[in-house]
Amino acid sequence: MIVVIKIGGSLIREAPELVNRLINEFGSGSQGTAPDIKHPEKTSFSILIVPGGGIFADAVRRADESFGLGDDAAHWMAILGMEQYAFYLQDKSHAAGTDSIQELPPGVSILFPYGLLKAEDPLPHSWKVTSDTIAAWVAKQTGALFIKATDVDGIFREGKLIRETFTSDLSENFESCIDPALPEFLQKNRMECIVINGKFPERIIQAMYGKPVPCTAVKGNI
Repeated sequence: MIVVIKIGGSLIREAPELVNRLINEFGSGSQGTAPDIKHPEKTSFSILIVPGGGIFADAVRRADESFGLGDDAAHWMAILGMEQYAFYLQDKSHAAGTDSIQELPPGVSILFPYGLLKAEDPLPHSWKVTSDTIAAWVAKQTGALFIKATDVDGIFREGKLIRETFTSDLSENFESCIDPALPEFLQKNRMECIVINGKFPERIIQAMYGKPVPCTAVKGNI
């Protein structure tokens, strides 16, 4: 099974622990995880980490606000912010890095997205399209289970965690932890995004095994 996990910038302090916990469970893509005879189910996961932009993309937003960047320049500079977050995650973990989504190895790899996106350029250049939608595009290309790891338990309504919602229920003005363009992308491509609190790595792992955890499943026309 291929799993794309987008790790948000809000988790920059906790992200190294999350990535290393995933490596402890599933191995690192760089090591070509050897078959685990006792737990063969663990070796069947290829996990691709898609970094958010975090403080690096925020610096681009401030530059845009101060100096009025064009849409194209802001888009590619923000993706370079994702690239910097990828360097950070790799520096703080033992995960392999990759700039390709072809033939993903077993174990955990971190995507360096700039070259791939520059070559494919699949999404509009707008601040409405952030790393959430970019990660969803990666999940679509790879046929992956798509998990968004963030710093909250999921999407809340009137103070209560929503366990499941449809993209059609999320209006453009609906405030949530997902980027404004993601619901439309999920709906158009009949995809699902599972929003999980990445401060609790076990929740991510249990969700990958299909076990129930606190989360919100955002369903797009499925």
